[in-house]
Amino acid sequence: MRKLKNDELKRLSIDQFKDTEKTPVIVVLDNIRSLNNIGSVFRTSDAFLIEKILLCGITAKPPHRDIQKTALGATESVDWEYFESTMESIKWLKQNNYKVMAIEQAEHSVLLQDFKTIPGEKYAVIFGNEVKGVEQEAVNASDLCIEIPQFGTKHSFNISVSAGIVLWELFKKMKLE
Repeated sequence: MRKLKNDELKRLSIDQFKDTEKTPVIVVLDNIRSLNNIGSVFRTSDAFLIEKILLCGITAKPPHRDIQKTALGATESVDWEYFESTMESIKWLKQNNYKVMAIEQAEHSVLLQDFKTIPGEKYAVIFGNEVKGVEQEAVNASDLCIEIPQFGTKHSFNISVSAGIVLWELFKKMKLE
């Protein structure tokens, strides 16, 4: 077995990425503090052809060298927009017919593996602050909460890990099944 070289990976150019049909998912970053987490979410969003990222509240915006360290150029390929508050972004999403889902441990949440996508439906997933999670007002305004099952002693993932798990699962359900 041999590792593939970069030129064998059939990567899209930025122009090709922009022209490629996207996964109908928007990522909402609700007051994310870590620039490395923001960059990681951009990179994961690029990998799964995510439509757009909405940066909200204190979430930093590109260009920023600490975001770039982990994004590795994905801020150029993935569309993004800034909103003063997460609630403003939710209002915009609902006006544009997105089903809004907070990624949070909450009463009546749906386990990620049990969530079923509907063909033709557009989704938005909200990832919350590293300490406080998704703000309660945003949880209240969401159509549902999706929970990532966990079985150990800890009851949280780093946001970049959560984004990787959730976006892969949605991509799989929407594009591969």
